[in-house]
Amino acid sequence: MIKLFLTVASAITLMGLVAYGQTSSSSTTVATGTNGTTQTTTTTTESTGTVTEFTPGEMMVLKTEAAEPVHYRFSKQVTYVTANGRVIDASKIRKDSKVQVHYVKDGDDMLIDKVIVTKDRD
Repeated sequence: MIKLFLTVASAITLMGLVAYGQTSSSSTTVATGTNGTTQTTTTTTESTGTVTEFTPGEMMVLKTEAAEPVHYRFSKQVTYVTANGRVIDASKIRKDSKVQVHYVKDGDDMLIDKVIVTKDRD
């Protein structure tokens, strides 16, 4: 029984480590119908990493599983929250904070609209 518990606990821990640093996205395809109606396309993507640079209202650089750090800019409206959903001030974000960002691609730019602090600095 203990061996089964330890096996399951190890598997869950491994899944958590693999999930950290992953990028996920969801998109809505826009098309123009034959009757002339137009729909817009929106792609929202999430990424997780460690903050290496941060200037509130301007930019954030994350160290992820990618070979190079990933550079983001901020959209006009940005929400900063804790892992449990409590809204916080941008000043609570520091170098080495573990975060998940929600962003939208705008040309070559990745514009953050939400930052979730997943874990404080070690």
